[in-house]
Amino acid sequence: MAASTLTPRQQNLGRIIAPLAVGAVGLILWQLVVGGLGISSYLLPTPLSILEQALEFSDSILTAAGITGWNSLVGLVIGSVLGVCFAALAASSKSVDAMVNPIVAALAVIPIVALAPILNTMFGTTQFPRQAIAGLASFVPVFVSALRGLRQTNPEHRDLMRTYAATGLQTFRTITLPTALPYVFTGVRLASSLAVISALVAEYFGGPRGGLGGIISAAAASSQYPRAWAYVLASIVLGLLFYLAALALEKLANRGRTAIS
Repeated sequence: MAASTLTPRQQNLGRIIAPLAVGAVGLILWQLVVGGLGISSYLLPTPLSILEQALEFSDSILTAAGITGWNSLVGLVIGSVLGVCFAALAASSKSVDAMVNPIVAALAVIPIVALAPILNTMFGTTQFPRQAIAGLASFVPVFVSALRGLRQTNPEHRDLMRTYAATGLQTFRTITLPTALPYVFTGVRLASSLAVISALVAEYFGGPRGGLGGIISAAAASSQYPRAWAYVLASIVLGLLFYLAALALEKLANRGRTAIS
């Protein structure tokens, strides 16, 4: 059946079923190849052994996912808010733009693997280092995307607001910010997965145990590879949840913008 003859409902179902089917086939092949060839769990555990560990340690996985998820969420929110604020400052003044852009470029290339041990040493008894690193990773994509959006305002709309004697704040609130919102949420969507990955990586390098990254490291160090993969699976699910939540927010914002226009 040609794609053009499918109803929107059938097309949406196809978008869901197709990746699930591909994933199921991949897991079956994984199980058959690893189990059939007798590959050691040191190299690659079977999906069934990973699932057994995930079920056995489900309570611990949920607790660890909660800690990592909270660190990621705090970092994502703070990094996004700062990204939008600095983008608004950069969009409003060329001199501020010239000062902020090099700093953002420098932040974008800071190696997390080098920064995490330093922050963990400075604030080792708290979760702040993980939240700070997640915030740093979130800040850059939100800033870049928001700045682009803030520069998309139609000049004719600005001129119209001037004829109404609108203040700069009124113009920003009614024209500039609504235009930039889709770009802001695109940046948040990009930052959502980065926040989870950054928090996980930060947990590898010391600090309080309990998050997914720290437990993956401990399980791998004690040769509990199926257990480590079970926590990796939880990390993937957590990252997908963050991405889907950000995607839903983006669609909601775009729908509201369309309804207004």
